[in-house]
Amino acid sequence: MDRFPDRPTASETSPASVSSGPGCTKYPPDIGLGRHLTPEELSSSLDEALTGWDGRQDLWIFAYGSLIWNPGLPVEESQRARVYGYHRGLYLWSRVNRGTPEHPGLVLALDRGGSCAGVALRLAAAKARTELETLWYREMAMGSYRPAWLNCTLADGRAAPALAFVMRRDVKSYAGRLPDDIIRKVFDQAQGRYGTTHDYVARTVKALREAGMPDPALEAILHRCSAR
Repeated sequence: MDRFPDRPTASETSPASVSSGPGCTKYPPDIGLGRHLTPEELSSSLDEALTGWDGRQDLWIFAYGSLIWNPGLPVEESQRARVYGYHRGLYLWSRVNRGTPEHPGLVLALDRGGSCAGVALRLAAAKARTELETLWYREMAMGSYRPAWLNCTLADGRAAPALAFVMRRDVKSYAGRLPDDIIRKVFDQAQGRYGTTHDYVARTVKALREAGMPDPALEAILHRCSAR
């Protein structure tokens, strides 16, 4: 059973009403409008993430959310995989894709502690840089994630460094672990350009189960917080 030594909890962080940050007890939260990174900033962020990659070896991406069921880029190979030291949770407020600035939604992010099962996606070296530009525009538009190379154990026993999007705890869009009543309100009220948070979670739960690696914690959230 995974343990979460660094996982924030509502009881630890919200002795009174909290309007943003870990343990938020108010919806909608006070997270501001945020700022989109410029094309130059996105390109610089990608270059920094690829420092150390020689450009000749195929590149692995660790998918733990929507990239599992909607990678949006050509993949040479996919493998069930696991990373250690991080776990998956609804820790990132979404002002655009799954919500609006007035009623933000939630999306998954990797946060410290435990482990996470997902899918490793292998990109061909020759096209990896170009394909990652599209992925960066999708995932890094507001700079809420920290791209990180994580040690990934593939289902066939291979070990591979994989690029993953890890939650930044220093941004206002970091939600931490939220109480169920806030998640219920998000499920009921938040909708962005790609749909609702509820649909996003339901599709991820379905994809993980179909891949043979169900996430009981995420399934429990979906069950508890969906409309009765």
